[in-house]
Amino acid sequence: MNTVTLNQKRFQLQDIPTRLNHLAAHLDQIQSLILTGTDSDTVVSLMRESRYYIEWIVPEFVDIDVDSSAELVDLGRVLTRWLFNWEKIWVDTDSRTEVAQITSGLSERVREISKVAS
Repeated sequence: MNTVTLNQKRFQLQDIPTRLNHLAAHLDQIQSLILTGTDSDTVVSLMRESRYYIEWIVPEFVDIDVDSSAELVDLGRVLTRWLFNWEKIWVDTDSRTEVAQITSGLSERVREISKVAS
């Protein structure tokens, strides 16, 4: 069994609000690292892991809240777009600041969704 499979099994043992809070925490870490501008590789790793989290949350959550599930899927698309353009974003201070601001709002929204899922 690979690490992703092991992490997925452990992650999916948690309830959906807890999973959503893990996702929000990742977004907070991403924002913090972007603002300090110190560790691009960790930001990329956290973005990739966040996409997995979304993939592991939505299939069960869609039966509870379709609209919020769609928001999470959109968040995954945003992360994918950023990853695709990450080298350009990282070297441009204005782009990094914009991504950090957006990430802050997304984290807050994920926390709101976690309350609905409770």
